[in-house]
Amino acid sequence: MKVFISADMEGATGVAVGAHVSRQNADEYGRMRRLLTADINAAVRGAAAAGGTEFLVTDAHGTMTNILIEELDRRARLTSGSNKQLLQMEGIGPDFDAAMFVAYHAREGTEDGLLNHTLLGRTVWEVRCNGRPFGETGINAALAGHFGVPVCLVTGDDKVCREARDLLGDIEAAEGKLARERLVASLLPPEVTAELIEGRARRALERVKSGEIKPFKVPGPVEIEV
Repeated sequence: MKVFISADMEGATGVAVGAHVSRQNADEYGRMRRLLTADINAAVRGAAAAGGTEFLVTDAHGTMTNILIEELDRRARLTSGSNKQLLQMEGIGPDFDAAMFVAYHAREGTEDGLLNHTLLGRTVWEVRCNGRPFGETGINAALAGHFGVPVCLVTGDDKVCREARDLLGDIEAAEGKLARERLVASLLPPEVTAELIEGRARRALERVKSGEIKPFKVPGPVEIEV
């Protein structure tokens, strides 16, 4: 099975404040790059245990050059760089069997969502699709659904996991932390989140194989409001 992984950063293990995901804070940012890459590897391990054979990871945060290729699971391939036509979903297509969103965050306006925003946080307040608010999870899941690819796993804080399930249904979600306020989180150690993500990824792909998780389809005509 071929698996597409879109990896943001705000939802990664250990991330709690803006300094953790900004290149201007080299030490903290470097530490979080390693933790993000470890989250991705956990998803790859879990999916591989359920029959995943090919993995394409697209870097989906900021300049989209965050993931450490030297620490990435050898079974994965990485799309890196910011000039991407499909941005956070570069490389997605009908040849994939499933998609996973790793280290995602809640949409702009989510109460107490950790580092929540939608696309451009200081510019975009809300995106609506056919009248319904969409964050990056919804936008990217709809794009995957356009190609017939089901999103089966979302990892991040409790707020994005709730957002994903409210929109996409009973998919698998790995809550690696609890968001207390926009810049406050209750965190789990990497050993714990790795086990959690790996287990949920395995279960997610098993549920795709059984036909339990379906692609997210937006009925047309589609109206987008920004």
